[in-house]
Amino acid sequence: MQYFENILGTIGNTPLVKINNITKEIPALVLAKIESVNPGNSIKDRMALRMIEDAEKNGSLKPGGTIIEGTSGNTGMGLAIASVIKGYKCIFTSTDKQSKEKFDALRAFGAEVIVCPTNVDPEDPRSYYSVSSRLVKEVPNSWKANQYDNPSNATAHYETTGPEIWEQTDGKITHLVVGVGTGGTICGVAKYLKEKNPAIQILGIDTYGSVFKKYKETGIFDKNEIYPYITEGIGEDFLPENVNMNLIDHFEKVTDKDAAVMTRRIAREEAIFAGNSAGSAMAGMMQMKDRFKAGDVVVVIFHDHGTRYLGKMYNDEWMRDRGFIQDEKKTAKDLVAGHADKPLVTIGSGELVSHGIDKMKKFGISQIPVMKDDQFAGFVDETRLYQSVVEDHNNINRRIEDLMGPALPIVGENESAENVSRLINKDVPAVLVKLSNGKHHIITKYDVIQSLC
Repeated sequence: MQYFENILGTIGNTPLVKINNITKEIPALVLAKIESVNPGNSIKDRMALRMIEDAEKNGSLKPGGTIIEGTSGNTGMGLAIASVIKGYKCIFTSTDKQSKEKFDALRAFGAEVIVCPTNVDPEDPRSYYSVSSRLVKEVPNSWKANQYDNPSNATAHYETTGPEIWEQTDGKITHLVVGVGTGGTICGVAKYLKEKNPAIQILGIDTYGSVFKKYKETGIFDKNEIYPYITEGIGEDFLPENVNMNLIDHFEKVTDKDAAVMTRRIAREEAIFAGNSAGSAMAGMMQMKDRFKAGDVVVVIFHDHGTRYLGKMYNDEWMRDRGFIQDEKKTAKDLVAGHADKPLVTIGSGELVSHGIDKMKKFGISQIPVMKDDQFAGFVDETRLYQSVVEDHNNINRRIEDLMGPALPIVGENESAENVSRLINKDVPAVLVKLSNGKHHIITKYDVIQSLC
């Protein structure tokens, strides 16, 4: 029989999957390392378990203890899963920019979650860094994992993720693309790969509002670079000890919008339900497409699973509220696209009601604009004509101008479909649109309804 003693045995050995559609314009082979298949659905399971095991060995984490950590969610999940197996309690601090799904998932494993404000300095007593540091002093028999500075973080990736990528690519990897947060993943993997082949390029993905890129390029820690951002899991407003700039060849910054939009593209174009940091990494890689040539093998880390972002990047309303996506607004021109090739049927004001009825039958229409002196003078519809004939059959020989209603409203071709629909009511059955070629077409209730389907 083949089985694991517990869920911790399933951590690691994640697959590489070829990216086919998003990267069509890149001549290189692009492979995604799918870390969401770890039991906690993220790459953080690797280093969470390693940090706990090392703390157990050195005596800083004792039986029955409480694990305290500041986390954006995924490290907490890894720690929580290991704690269930090993019998520890967990208290996590996080920021209010993280998705609710992450907090719900942590609580599902019995962890306590304390939500702290995002827009404060790390030294501020309200920050999730400071609160976690305070708690470890106040809670008896507690240990702070400190993923940012704990060397076990990078060691986990040096010993597992790096060797896996090397073996899975048969040593042919030329570029590694990773979103950088704590620095453990990129630097642990980079250390291993560069020992194997120093020519391998390590490309870090940063976000606007984070300090990494400028510090790498100038050596200056510029607080003016720091401001709130939406992207989760990457970027920092301080320099974690696990970030070894000597191992990273280049940083590429990605906007919140580009990261969010790419996150959705990964699901829709590659059928991989990945998280926001994967979107950042892919968007950054596409910005750097000129770096890659035929024969290159590019590995991109897909850190976590899309379920953590159902209320954010995968929520249309959330995306719209931030201007990341916009509905395609239909115009009056769009409403008549189905019959724009057909001439507008009109009737002269001096023609008879019987002529109007005949035209409606012939063309299968229910309303006709009335012309007088080459101008739109009014309209008649089947209801108006029907009622007049039923009341007095002799009306069939009356002039159209005797029974017509007021002229239909005329709009330009770029008028929104929403505004057009507001003009149509029980008294105004249709609207005329004037196209840029000078021709007029009629917009009916049916045209509006069709546009909504």
